[in-house]
Amino acid sequence: DPSQAQGCQDLHQEIHVVMGNEACDLDSTVSALALTTFLLRDRGVPASSLIFRDEIDLGGLHHAGLLSLTLVDHHVLPGADTALEEAVVEVLDHRPLEKDRGPPCQVTVEPVGSCATLVTERILQGPPGVLDKTTASLLHGTILLDCINLSPAAGKVTPRDVACVSLLEERFPELPARDAVFGALQAAKFDVTGLTTEQMLRKDLKVISNDEVVVAISGVFEDLEIFLLRPGLLQDLESFCQSRGYAGLVAMTVSFNERHEPTRKLAVYSPQEPLRSTVSQGTGLGISGAVPSCGLPQNLPIWGPVFSPLQLCRALEEATTPSLLLQPLPSPWPCVAAYAQGNAVAARKKVLPILRAALGGLGAAGGPEEEVVPPPTPMNSLVEECPLAQAVPPLCPQDVLERVSRICSHTPSTAQLGGKLALP
Repeated sequence: DPSQAQGCQDLHQEIHVVMGNEACDLDSTVSALALTTFLLRDRGVPASSLIFRDEIDLGGLHHAGLLSLTLVDHHVLPGADTALEEAVVEVLDHRPLEKDRGPPCQVTVEPVGSCATLVTERILQGPPGVLDKTTASLLHGTILLDCINLSPAAGKVTPRDVACVSLLEERFPELPARDAVFGALQAAKFDVTGLTTEQMLRKDLKVISNDEVVVAISGVFEDLEIFLLRPGLLQDLESFCQSRGYAGLVAMTVSFNERHEPTRKLAVYSPQEPLRSTVSQGTGLGISGAVPSCGLPQNLPIWGPVFSPLQLCRALEEATTPSLLLQPLPSPWPCVAAYAQGNAVAARKKVLPILRAALGGLGAAGGPEEEVVPPPTPMNSLVEECPLAQAVPPLCPQDVLERVSRICSHTPSTAQLGGKLALP
């Protein structure tokens, strides 16, 4: 609305937003909240100034020239937010860099096990007393979960992750023991009791796209063989992809033994064509990819003008950076190709670039915006009622800035958008 934008311009106050990734996993959420809390306290702004994304019109603020963004735990905006690209002024991420950002954007991309490690380092460099026990506990638990209790066998932890956990424990010796924290969080993460197939696929969802198609990549916290035998699975997969316009789906599973060593499997689903004409008869796939895969003709290019989920199979099988060392697994469905992943340390953030290349373009980590109304709270929720079950009344930029102006009359103001921070 023009009057809203004019109101923002009249106030001449910029809103700074700290935004986590679209999966809203623990690392993304805690990184955004912790960095926001740090910025709030560093500027003397009360926590009551917190603002959530659903309460503000980011597009309206950006159109008014009053929005700046810090991205945490990702550095490529999802498709629904690409219009905000020019507002990005800072990035903190720990996944491989896929998009170059020149000055004045400040980019911190480091190959640590958890983005919370980078946020912890930032906070610990700030004034003493800003970090409280609650924030420290959130960061401590997130790093332990992401780095599989700092176990080298899992292939995720780095010396910087270990150092941050040790510093947090030194600063707050009353923090619970590592094993207890990791055990509780890991059990909650893998508890899919009461979840429908749709909820399981949305629980840890990322999407990639090019100009033509959108593909979903879901982290599934259940053994792949069990997942593939869920009642009504094919109908659920078809409905999930059709309702969101996904041309294909990649489901990635992981489990850990008592030594924290990972086992990874993945499956590719096509709503349009069979993928499994020869895959269950193969003897194994290595770096060379010599075994015919998914029944795909050997002279078919990895990508082409017409997308086919078979291209995803070929790209995953023949990947060399890194090689996934895929071996075919029996699949009960012709439209699902299943694999054991020999390279068990290659997590999803290593697989995403392979899939983007298979789409024949850069493909933003986004795609169509997810539906606004979330699914019902599952049985394993820690709360009795989902706070987002009811739609939040939209607030215009002028409403928010008027609220910030009231804060300004007492102290320099900062506001937070539920993983998304606002600083005038």
